[in-house]
Amino acid sequence: MAVNSSSPTMWSSRPAFLLATVGGAIGLGNLWRFPYMAGENGGGGFVLIYLGFVFLLGLPIIAGEMMLGRRGRGSPLHSIASLVRSENANPLWRVIGWMSLLIPFLALSYYAVIAAWALDYLGLAITNAFDGFDAVTSGNVFGQRIGMTVNQVLLHGAFVAMTVWVVAKGLNDGIERMSKIMMPALFGVILVLVVYGMVSADFAAAVEFLFKPDFGKLTGLSVLMALGQALFSLAVGVGLLITYAAYMPSDYSIRISATIVCIGDTVAALLAGLAIFPIVFANNLDPGGGPGLVFETLPIAFGNMPGGQFIGVLFFLLLFFAAYTSAVGMLEPVVAWLEEKRPGRRKFLARSAGFTIWILGLGSIFSFNIFSDSNPLGFLGIEGTFFFLIDFTVANVMLPVNALLIAIFAGWAVKRSTVVEEFANSGEAWILFWRIVNRYLAPVAIGIVLLDLIFGFSQ
Repeated sequence: MAVNSSSPTMWSSRPAFLLATVGGAIGLGNLWRFPYMAGENGGGGFVLIYLGFVFLLGLPIIAGEMMLGRRGRGSPLHSIASLVRSENANPLWRVIGWMSLLIPFLALSYYAVIAAWALDYLGLAITNAFDGFDAVTSGNVFGQRIGMTVNQVLLHGAFVAMTVWVVAKGLNDGIERMSKIMMPALFGVILVLVVYGMVSADFAAAVEFLFKPDFGKLTGLSVLMALGQALFSLAVGVGLLITYAAYMPSDYSIRISATIVCIGDTVAALLAGLAIFPIVFANNLDPGGGPGLVFETLPIAFGNMPGGQFIGVLFFLLLFFAAYTSAVGMLEPVVAWLEEKRPGRRKFLARSAGFTIWILGLGSIFSFNIFSDSNPLGFLGIEGTFFFLIDFTVANVMLPVNALLIAIFAGWAVKRSTVVEEFANSGEAWILFWRIVNRYLAPVAIGIVLLDLIFGFSQ
């Protein structure tokens, strides 16, 4: 439930808060998007630039989000509205609160579709269905599976229902308990996969690919993609960080908490690369396989390597774990806001929100089968299926715009006295660094990404 003057709900401990927040940040962006983007952009050079963006820009921005959440003590909409009043800011800044609710609502509808693919492929791995796969077979099977309308609708519904089940139980009995189980399990599975890569696959080639920069393979677009991936991976602008920080006791250090989130999220992404690329190189597969790397390329390896069935099961279990912890973090901001309107009805509100998200997600599911030839905005000259349009709008437009607004609002509209109070004991050097990034560096960097999106400067 949302934290306000009448609600004492708080994280039970600092580890519980950090596990949930790191888990919310770690998701398909780390285990699905990061490896294929690194593969498409030459590996080490992209990774180095990505790491720079995470800690030079991402860290101060998510610290700002945490500050806004803890100061506002509520859902994103409640927190931003409260700060607008207390800081005497322009009421138009409330758009941050609305976007921080709309983004997770829309994102979860199609995010759960990809999570459903992970569940589907987990079942295939368990039954050893990848045995003897080649490129043609793998591509055909993927097309067939996502084209099975009823199967995907049921899997999508099951995933949303599991997410609702946790959120309906509340902060301490639901989100905390899930995080305490899922996060150790997630890192345990990924470490097993990394060890397997060290022992049985081409680990040396993966290390060289990920950590030996070849800047000759980088382009201006690669740099912009690294920045976008850093924001996407850290869940900047999703509403998760504002909401989770609303339950954060005042004696927790925002600076340290934000740093731990960045480290945990980055370690997960790098470990994902060290789990995936040894298998890719050992089987002479293409590291630049794009979005199909996980669902089309890796099953070829799982079907033709010793112990491939077991490794395949572990991998898709890992993918499910990551998607699940993030999905819970997406649903919570929406339910927290609804509960502020209807106190004491969390279970009903969580189910209602989940059902609505599931209905909206049908459009994304149908984009791969019965509506695969549909072009909803074709009359405006905009090409793409429903899934493509909602994914592009959320990931490439709404997220960077909201991140830009959050950085400017935190850096310029929030009073220095508030910043000093929230960053107590963090030191003047940190406050200076934080203000410079949020006032100047982050707006310029995110602005360039948005300009490139609009005008295609990098082409």
